[in-house]
Amino acid sequence: MAKAIRFYETGGPEVLRLETVEVGAPGPGQARVRHTGIAVNFIDIYVRTGRYPAPLPSGLGSDAVGVVEAVGEGVSEVAVGDRVGYLIGPQGAYSDVRLMPAAVLIQLPEGISDSTAATLMMKGMTAQYLFRQVFPLKGGETILYHAAAGGVGLIACQWARALGVTMIGTVSTDEKAALAKANGCTHTIVTGREDIAQRVKEITGGKGVPVVFDSVGKDTLDASLNSLQARGTLVSNGTSSGPVVIDTMQLAAKGSLWLTRPAMMHYIMPRAHMLDMAQEVFDMVLAGKIKSEASQTFALEDAADAHRALESRKTVGATVLLP
Repeated sequence: MAKAIRFYETGGPEVLRLETVEVGAPGPGQARVRHTGIAVNFIDIYVRTGRYPAPLPSGLGSDAVGVVEAVGEGVSEVAVGDRVGYLIGPQGAYSDVRLMPAAVLIQLPEGISDSTAATLMMKGMTAQYLFRQVFPLKGGETILYHAAAGGVGLIACQWARALGVTMIGTVSTDEKAALAKANGCTHTIVTGREDIAQRVKEITGGKGVPVVFDSVGKDTLDASLNSLQARGTLVSNGTSSGPVVIDTMQLAAKGSLWLTRPAMMHYIMPRAHMLDMAQEVFDMVLAGKIKSEASQTFALEDAADAHRALESRKTVGATVLLP
């Protein structure tokens, strides 16, 4: 038997329940994984609240690391005893043991601890696909990145520094500004106190930036568009403050702007590409260019408290559940 967080209706953190579930032996193409760390991501809140529909009742979470306990027939991707992580697959990572499709499991290399890997699977891979695929940064650019002290944000700060990119990051407090700068963010803007677009124009000598990475959504949309230079690109990679609704005429009026709403699934497959992405993330860590550990940890049974902390915007960096 295993312990797992499940929910039977959408709503606030209170809908999350800790239950005992039967896991069983892995079937063909499956592996049974005993978790050592489970990442809490904002997408989990979208699923819990129903913004991203899931059939109910449902497990929660798609991002964890652990050890392979057993494999089913036909599995060649991993073996018993392998340390693995994953970031895609069926909901249900909020558990101590579960069955997973072996094809989505990524072996963890020596030198990458479980505690580090638990902060890297979704968050590190998100930074990789944003900076290396969605809008490939070559070095020398000045960019605007929202939520620079978040779980992805702190990795993005370090990756930008490694690439030679000048990063302007938005944060909500002076404490988060100091943290973002310590991780490589060149300039910070404290939202609620500073005009984002005005500060961006000041920093860039009136030009604006070629790209904005915006995971906040509704609350930062206008500032993001107004921070772009002509033919600049808005990468709308999240909606933590609410969905983005845009009149495309704004894109023309503000300088023939580009808008993309990327999804990880369209950048991560096939498996060989996923493994290459993960290797680049791991190489950055092994080279000392990125350091990542959980800033907050909660017991699995306290998943609701982890969600409350994340939604309150009082957290920094990565949040991890410990089974």
